[in-house]
Amino acid sequence: MKILMVCLGNICRSPLAEGILKKKAMDAGLSWTVESAGTNGYHTGEPPHPLSQKVALLNNIDISLQRSQTFNADDFDKFDKIYAMAEDVILSMKMISGKKYNAAKVDLLLNELYPGKNIDVSDPWYGEEPGYHEVFETIEAACEKIINNYSVSPICK
Repeated sequence: MKILMVCLGNICRSPLAEGILKKKAMDAGLSWTVESAGTNGYHTGEPPHPLSQKVALLNNIDISLQRSQTFNADDFDKFDKIYAMAEDVILSMKMISGKKYNAAKVDLLLNELYPGKNIDVSDPWYGEEPGYHEVFETIEAACEKIINNYSVSPICK
């Protein structure tokens, strides 16, 4: 299973999602590939936001070695499932991907917790540290659901 987590800049939400799901998959003995990317490209090559790193480390997940990468159309060839953190991210993915866009591979992360509700993971970028803790908890719950749902029955075979 190859999963991509996508947000705008790939420095706040999606690095947390990558780190959380990687750890959960490893703890479950799953050999999944989990990566993250951003659609805006503004932070390419940068490490995750310091507060994302801090909150992850407080939860025994080290994301400090991650570096932001830009989402591109070829990601549809590389990944089985692509989770967007928000609907505006999906719109950007569609624009970037053009004809390669594959709606069957894309979903909002929180649809794992709230099927069909199309709820965004809030963006903590402009807020204080408590917002990063809240985002961590939200993403952690969604990633737990992914492990429960797909560790036995993969998304793609």
